[in-house]
Amino acid sequence: MMAAVTVPSPVAVKTGLASRGIANRRSSSFGNGQTHRVSQSSRLTSAPRLSVTRTRAASSSSGSFLKDVTQAPPDPILGVSVAFRECTNPDKLNLGVGAYRTEDLKPYVLDVVKLAETQMLAVGYDKEYLPMQGLAEFNTATAELLLGKDSQVITDKRIATVQSLSGTGSLRVGAAFIQKFLPGAKVYLPSPTWGNHKNIFADAGVGWDEYSYYDSKTIGLDLEAMLHDLEKAPEGSVVVLHGCAHNPTGVDPTTEDWAKIADACEKNHLIPFFDVAYQGFASGSLEEDASSVRLFAERGIEFFCAQSYSKNLGLYAERVGAINAVLSDSAAATKTLSQLNRIARAMYSNPPVHGARIASTVINDPVLFARWNEEMMEMAGRIKTVRASLYDELVTQNGDKDWSFVTRQIGMFSFTGLNERQVTNMTEKHAIYMTKDGRISLAGLSQAKCAYLATAIDDSFKNAK
Repeated sequence: MMAAVTVPSPVAVKTGLASRGIANRRSSSFGNGQTHRVSQSSRLTSAPRLSVTRTRAASSSSGSFLKDVTQAPPDPILGVSVAFRECTNPDKLNLGVGAYRTEDLKPYVLDVVKLAETQMLAVGYDKEYLPMQGLAEFNTATAELLLGKDSQVITDKRIATVQSLSGTGSLRVGAAFIQKFLPGAKVYLPSPTWGNHKNIFADAGVGWDEYSYYDSKTIGLDLEAMLHDLEKAPEGSVVVLHGCAHNPTGVDPTTEDWAKIADACEKNHLIPFFDVAYQGFASGSLEEDASSVRLFAERGIEFFCAQSYSKNLGLYAERVGAINAVLSDSAAATKTLSQLNRIARAMYSNPPVHGARIASTVINDPVLFARWNEEMMEMAGRIKTVRASLYDELVTQNGDKDWSFVTRQIGMFSFTGLNERQVTNMTEKHAIYMTKDGRISLAGLSQAKCAYLATAIDDSFKNAK
């Protein structure tokens, strides 16, 4: 297990879950909505304090009052696109950012999105503020999409859903809730995980640690080590789980594996926090990609879940998503909803409406919903075809190496096993831009470029050790 980042909680909360007692864990929900006090002296300090006591004249003569602010490092994912744009090599490939491209490597706006927008224009919706909770019809639709229309959780009103700013914003609202109502709880992230997870929880004042997930030897899941780490996590800890299409590895647990993970969470009184960014986009099936989340719901396990519609509806710039809390009783859900709304109000007031209307229109219209399912199958199918083509080209390049991990993985990413030096070779010699951890986005690859990529990968494994 890698080194933990611990962020002291500034909040003292009187709550059932604040106690580490097993009895309290079993009998109380985490959404109790009780009051808290913040100690001014214990507020989180994440950067050096800046003196602002100088006069304006003194400040201007000696430099800005912000002169001691340090330069932030470039974003490891978005920085790849910047470098790609500056490259003049005609063979260059951008496999860094997780955004779907056509076979011509062009951005794709789904047919159902265009049709939904046409319907919306005909209705003539206004641009008034949404409530803090977001668009009501979207919240209902997204909960049903996640859990199923016949879910007992929905029937019993045991879910609190707040529309938020795609997956990132939903995670951030959830992180703020954890910091406020689960003081001292640590978040456990899979190793490796999406690069922004650590920033999201750390900036919310929540400490994080890592649990074993990926086995570099098999380029697959290390379930035994994962379960061992979950058993060691203190009860009341929050465990982030990728609902499907694990980012960055593309390695997902099997149905049997998920049952064992659920057992571990139940036995050790852990709080799952699902990140569902690819429902319908991973396998092409909304049902299949939600099976892990639905398993936990059916077993009565309480959890958080962040959803995103960036990938499956292609609404990258619309920032459409939701934060959900699935709880053991409706009273807890009502109180939790009120507090999630309050957090959203202070953070961004209320979410944007346009993308939420697109999503709710598509989900609630039977014709558009059927076409959306077809388009997700087409997108997922193209990525699967590219996977197969890349595998074939790699075998052609080097038949002595086992490349089967390429087709075993799922979703838009493949974790190649390339180390940082080999990634540097990929970029500097072959103009293939990717993240330093060896992840490539197959959504940005065409069949025509598979041979070129395979040659570069094989060369990097052989000659850049």
